[in-house]
Amino acid sequence: MESTASASPGTTSATPTAAPAYKPADASGRAQNVPVPVLPEAAKAETKEGLEAFAKYWFEVLSYGYETGDVSRLDAITAADCQLCANVSKSISTNYQTDRWLVGGKIATPSVTANAGPDTNANFQVVVQVRQSAIAYYKSDGSEFRAATPPSDTGNVMLAVYKDAAWRVAGLHPIR
Repeated sequence: MESTASASPGTTSATPTAAPAYKPADASGRAQNVPVPVLPEAAKAETKEGLEAFAKYWFEVLSYGYETGDVSRLDAITAADCQLCANVSKSISTNYQTDRWLVGGKIATPSVTANAGPDTNANFQVVVQVRQSAIAYYKSDGSEFRAATPPSDTGNVMLAVYKDAAWRVAGLHPIR
């Protein structure tokens, strides 16, 4: 005998709802439903590969900050004494005050190479190529509140430390 299940009167089956669609920022408003970067499993390891994965992740979190104005995740994985990092975080926060937002600023890291061991200050070094798209700055009426920042393609040296089973950025220095 075959058994069949039937729904009771008055019940409905749950249908999964689609996640809200991502919408990038534009002149009419902020980005919406921006995917939150997820720390890759590899970035948790105290290895050269782990450091390289962490460096890529850090720049993904920075890119998320430019797109959303939320720098809390960035600050959580950055040492307090990274002056350039603190300046960038503060700048992003300032540019999102009073119903303002940014358009663009997405970051890609096409090349990430870590040194095998720490320097004399226990910092690990990672050389990172960082490409960032142009950034436009908007206020609530849709007008730009400052001149756009052109796209960039720069080399950077990231200093990182592995402490309490996690990587943290201790310094960031553009290569000139």
